[in-house]
Amino acid sequence: MALAEINIVPVGTDSASFSSYVTACYKVLEEEHGLKHQLTPTATVIEGDLDRVLEAVKKMHQVPFNQGAARVITSITIDERRDKPHSMEHSVQTVMHELH
Repeated sequence: MALAEINIVPVGTDSASFSSYVTACYKVLEEEHGLKHQLTPTATVIEGDLDRVLEAVKKMHQVPFNQGAARVITSITIDERRDKPHSMEHSVQTVMHELH
């Protein structure tokens, strides 16, 4: 199971705002069955089989181009564990447990 943090930045647009691009990318992700996802203020986290995650990211990367962006910069951070189960919730719970 892989966790991937995705940040997609359209470049060469008419506005400094890119929430419409984020919304369109997120809609693509919502259509990908079998992947968990969490929108954050600065990125989106996806959980699932690595190959499926990367397929979804490829589709999301294409969205700003389809909306007229001249350039798209996509950053991906992948966290994959193979020694034991791994999830977004577990990662957060572990840190919260250590805080208390």
